[in-house]
Amino acid sequence: MRRPVKCSTTCLNSFPLTFIVFIPAVLILVSPLPAEAAHEFTVYRMQQYDLQGQPYGTRNAILNTEARTVEAEVLSRRCVIMRLAEFSYEEYQKALRQSAGAVVIILPKNMSAMPQDIVQQFMELEPEMLATETVVPVYFAMEDDELLSIYTQTLTSSSSQGSLSAAEANGFQMVTSGAQSKAISDWAITSLEGRLAGVGGEDLPTIVVVAHYDSFGVAPFHKRANFRCILHTTDTSTLHTHFVVFRYNLLFFVSGGGKFNYQGTKRWLEDNLDHTDSSLLQDNVAFVLCLDTLGNGDTMHLHVSKPPKEGSPQFTLLKELELVSENQFPDVKFSMVHKKINLADDMLAWEHERFGIRRLPAFTLSHLASHRLAQRASIMDARSVSPPLATERESPLLGGPHVDVQKLSRNTKLVAEALARVIYNLTEKGAPGDLQIFTEQMVQDEQLSAVVDWLTAQPRAAQLVDKDSSVVSTLEDPEFVFYDQLKQTMNAYRVKPAIFDLLLAVCISAYLGVMYLAIQLFFHLCTEPFSAHT
Repeated sequence: MRRPVKCSTTCLNSFPLTFIVFIPAVLILVSPLPAEAAHEFTVYRMQQYDLQGQPYGTRNAILNTEARTVEAEVLSRRCVIMRLAEFSYEEYQKALRQSAGAVVIILPKNMSAMPQDIVQQFMELEPEMLATETVVPVYFAMEDDELLSIYTQTLTSSSSQGSLSAAEANGFQMVTSGAQSKAISDWAITSLEGRLAGVGGEDLPTIVVVAHYDSFGVAPFHKRANFRCILHTTDTSTLHTHFVVFRYNLLFFVSGGGKFNYQGTKRWLEDNLDHTDSSLLQDNVAFVLCLDTLGNGDTMHLHVSKPPKEGSPQFTLLKELELVSENQFPDVKFSMVHKKINLADDMLAWEHERFGIRRLPAFTLSHLASHRLAQRASIMDARSVSPPLATERESPLLGGPHVDVQKLSRNTKLVAEALARVIYNLTEKGAPGDLQIFTEQMVQDEQLSAVVDWLTAQPRAAQLVDKDSSVVSTLEDPEFVFYDQLKQTMNAYRVKPAIFDLLLAVCISAYLGVMYLAIQLFFHLCTEPFSAHT
């Protein structure tokens, strides 16, 4: 009579042990492909800023959704992954129209190796992508082996989504670690300036050499190499140690915020012209030479808002540039481009226009014939991975977007030679046009290459510039409003599709139901002998 009772008690006491032992086994059996470790990689969000109240770029930064490619039938609330090599603006618009959760564009490691038709297409699309206010967060990432593997697996599952079973269709959950973007209220512009005084001090006329160091593109990650190079001003300053008579004061200004309507230059002019007590710009300014995009090409254009008058220092520089390019650098085609300042435009064309508005004689030297060319603001303009002194691959786009260290060195020498002839009035003294002032030791390709490597070691978007460095000018009433969360860390987790979760829930429910019936039946069998004996 006690045995049946003992048997029933034993069966009931073993019930929790059954769940502990068998449920983990069921979970392992129904998930034959365990989740892989997450891949962590850096992404850069599309530019987001406001210009005089008009929004530009993407307006969202949060991402936590499943990955798909454009081949998938349904893109709504999915993270659409694209490779730049197969990028299509129509497919990009398709993702936006279907209310995708996000778009991630994967860029190649070596952009200079990209087919030039793709480079040209994307460079032309960048302004259009920025001009459109986009609710969907758009990110850019540099390709690596693991990210390429994620894209390949996602492409396979997206292309054959209908033919794969729930157990076979694996995916990735794309998650960003940052918060929603918000306006930066304390955005500061960092600018640098230096001065070389000539013999005669303050009474001498001043030549101002200007360049802006920041870069710009559809995303703020790119490490612009075809920059407005202030390098040759460093070489020009070595004249001070080789000549006794210095007929001009030289003022060097490296500005920030250049790609945002030259805001650093605007504030610097306000500080130096509206506050005469601390002004670096004297009344006797000979001219302002702005440098913009001199890292490539076989052309040299002097962009002016007003043609210089004969006999003026500006006219002298124009003639010296023509003379030096003709006699010492015949492979360079030099010309002057005249364009009036259009104050009705929201964005100025060239940096010298900031000085022209303040009635200072100024012009811009560039290898580009027009300010509208896409090379001036593109993520395609990146440092090549080829050896430092090797001539990097050119595109037919007026010299291509990539820097050529050899041509950069040549342009450095050309500008330095022309400035030296102006400073020391060599033409009036009868010096021949082929007289070279700078030797090979003064302008070294190795030095230029090292500086290029240093400048392209990190992104130089205006929003990412370190504020802890010396700040010359800060915008108090900015025309631009910037937003943070441009650089984040994204994680890709391998996950099962939603139908797999449903299948797993059904399996667990069925298992629990069977276990419940088995326990009830077993309990009934154990208690029957006891009832019969009673």
